[in-house]
Amino acid sequence: MMRVRTDRTWLAEAVRRIEADFNRSADTHLIRVDLPRFPGITLYLKDESSHPTGSLKHRLARSLFLYALCNEWIGPDTCVIEASSGSTAVSEAYFARMLGLRFIAVVPASTAAPKLDAIRFHGGEIHTVDDPRAIYDASHRLAAETGGHFIDQFTYAERATDWRGNNNIAESIFAQMAAEEHPVPAWVVCGAGTGGTSATIGRFIRYCRYDSRLCVADPVHSIFHRHFNDPAVSALPEGCGSRIEGIGRPRVEPSFVPSVIDRMIAVDDADSIGAMRALSDRLGRRVGGSTGTNLIACRTLIEEMAAAGRTGSVVTLLCDGGERYGCTYYDDAWLSHYSLDWRAAATRAAAFLGG
Repeated sequence: MMRVRTDRTWLAEAVRRIEADFNRSADTHLIRVDLPRFPGITLYLKDESSHPTGSLKHRLARSLFLYALCNEWIGPDTCVIEASSGSTAVSEAYFARMLGLRFIAVVPASTAAPKLDAIRFHGGEIHTVDDPRAIYDASHRLAAETGGHFIDQFTYAERATDWRGNNNIAESIFAQMAAEEHPVPAWVVCGAGTGGTSATIGRFIRYCRYDSRLCVADPVHSIFHRHFNDPAVSALPEGCGSRIEGIGRPRVEPSFVPSVIDRMIAVDDADSIGAMRALSDRLGRRVGGSTGTNLIACRTLIEEMAAAGRTGSVVTLLCDGGERYGCTYYDDAWLSHYSLDWRAAATRAAAFLGG
């Protein structure tokens, strides 16, 4: 990675602006969901949609910018490029504008239009590719053409975040759980897009010596759970891909750390959509598709706990709000076009939630 000769005064001001933004932001909420069918077991949702840019990726974008700044990879004239399915680019556009930097998001052409609108709202530019696998090469090419920096969430996510603490998502979860009936969760459940969140949570659990397990919920048409079960498998067959934005990948990303994961559960796309719809009805507001994926994994774990006579808590992530998916996951015509028959899954998820 090429170092940018940066004026230390500018660098200090850039870091100050990002830290000041963090100080102005309250922590995200932890929502308790009682489950009438499962006495003694409680589900909690870490609501990452309340970040200024509306998703879990706000934390990652902040960390990636600080990491690149402190390595002197970004200077006052650097064009920042990112490969993203949308949410990370929304958050990075926010921080780029904060620092007065040009930002280009390289996204698959299938990315939901409201995400593209949000990137543009924060001053970002859009570069689309027809094949999602081409986002990496296109990002490197744009960085070379502009003399810019490819910030590369898929490589640096697991190392840019301080997994030992510093108010990372894992530390926040356990601090907020401290006064609950079961303060140490039996399971923490998350998805994997870059692998950075699962790496942070898995490492933090081990570092703090908690008796919790980490489960990663992964779309059926993703490489991560296949690689977890067989390390020799590193890429999906051509034409295989998930409809759930933000999680699941066609290749094993450098930031994916399977050794800190205790279990992976593969989830069908239609089941994710059905669970998303049911949870939205329960909460009275829309959530995104990856939250539905997480909920399916939570249901599996909670049903197993109940069958074994165990009580306790399970924590998962509400990754983003559903307002970005009005033209996709909440559009019945769109779902029908892609043969996503979600209704039976919604009924099962509603029954799990006590509806």
